[in-house]
Amino acid sequence: MKKIIFISSTGGHLTELMQLAPMFERYDSTIITENTSSNKSLKDKYGKRFTTLVYGTKQHLFSYLFIFSYNILKSLILFIKIRPDYIITTGTHTAVPMCKIAHMFKKKVIYIETFANSKTPTQAGKMIYPIADLFIVQWESMLEIYPNAVYGGWIF
Repeated sequence: MKKIIFISSTGGHLTELMQLAPMFERYDSTIITENTSSNKSLKDKYGKRFTTLVYGTKQHLFSYLFIFSYNILKSLILFIKIRPDYIITTGTHTAVPMCKIAHMFKKKVIYIETFANSKTPTQAGKMIYPIADLFIVQWESMLEIYPNAVYGGWIF
């Protein structure tokens, strides 16, 4: 059975990722997001298949640099422990290290650009687009920005 890590930041990106919940049961999957009080119910629901990274925001740049560095190391440890075949993500900064690590180990990266952007790329999207095995956009207009992407329609 294929092993898949589903990863995203908290908030809207996680809401989009959770639209893929029917896939969580079909595969040996792990869900990774940031540790926030709004995500506690996911631990109850998914148990050992759910884990978190440290929540950080770029608005607090100094502490974010330490948090992001820690999350890179934790992502590497999780990747080695889980040994996924695929990374599926709806972004954003929390998912970038995991995608880069997967690419380094020649595993498949599937990125779904956020529904929130119909005309401009996200920073994470710009970083992952060159390494993604499948890059999905939710707006046809985004194909102008990401010409090798696949238009998948809205995830909702």
